[in-house]
Amino acid sequence: MIKNVAVVGCGIGRTHIVSYAAHPDKFRVVAICDLNDERLASIGDEFGIERRTKDYAEILRMDDVDIVDVCTPPAVHLEQILAALAAGKNVVCEKPLVGSVADVDKVIEAEKQSRGRVLPIFQYRYGNGIMKAKHIIDQGLAGKPYLASVEVFWKRTAKYYDNPWRGRWETELGGVLVTHAIHLHDLLTFIMGPVKSVFARAATRVNNIEVEDCVAGSLEMQNGALASTAATLGSQDEISRLRFCFENVTFESSQKPYAPGDDPWKIIPASPEVQAQIDQAFEGWNFVPTRFEGLFAPYHEALVSGGELPITLADARRSLELLTAFYQSIETERPQPVQVGPDHPRYANWSLANKGADILRYTARA
Repeated sequence: MIKNVAVVGCGIGRTHIVSYAAHPDKFRVVAICDLNDERLASIGDEFGIERRTKDYAEILRMDDVDIVDVCTPPAVHLEQILAALAAGKNVVCEKPLVGSVADVDKVIEAEKQSRGRVLPIFQYRYGNGIMKAKHIIDQGLAGKPYLASVEVFWKRTAKYYDNPWRGRWETELGGVLVTHAIHLHDLLTFIMGPVKSVFARAATRVNNIEVEDCVAGSLEMQNGALASTAATLGSQDEISRLRFCFENVTFESSQKPYAPGDDPWKIIPASPEVQAQIDQAFEGWNFVPTRFEGLFAPYHEALVSGGELPITLADARRSLELLTAFYQSIETERPQPVQVGPDHPRYANWSLANKGADILRYTARA
């Protein structure tokens, strides 16, 4: 059953369109929406999409659209998600899903009242390397988790921030934690489980922006393992790297900055006996495609079957809880629990636009 898609926002939305096209038996992009006339025309012509509009409400009125794919700036996600759910549409939405844990709780409640469901985007989970590591863990072969390290060493210059919404608390909702490291932090929890607490420091050292572009953190996982994370937008050689140390096996990702889940991954067993068990676990293994292409296949299957989506609002909520705890720790300079409810001081807004921004500016001058 082919599902009709409308893509809203033709920046990163172009990558979504390419990935839907990789599944012509599952999806068809029938409409696009963007405020930029030139981009709307360019993307429409490139992919032969006839329906083009600058009016989001027009997309919601299209009866044949099954999925509204939201690729707009973060500050407008909540409004667009809620409107699409109210129209009975399924929703795919880029990260960060919304701007607070309170907002994701609103989306969770709205989804319960809608015919549609929400797929938060964490496409880095998909790739043959990370899925093999996940399979080994799920088979019970990895043993006790010990320690993990996460490195997000990317580069963003002033040209990247020459944009009306990037680099600002009000519109981008944060810096390297929100827009870049969020992917690798999701992979950390995908492999090692939920985070219990975090202690972090942040600075704005690379670009003249409001938000952070360098972060270092120390995390305790709920299962007792420890993890360290470092992220910057000032690395001259861009890499993403994850290393997971378990009792019976150590995993290390590829260093591809924007596809760390892809092969090759190092899978280092503790003994020949463990290697034999791993070899047996991969008999009949099916290759997992990268990123959006890998994600959209199980997404379609879930839509058709009514089963659980491959990434859920619960996953998105855990991600936003971690973001909130990071920012709370940065301001208080203390470890913070990763458990955020209505009584949390940053439940409705994790922004450091006031006192926290002073911390970032001071650190940047040091």
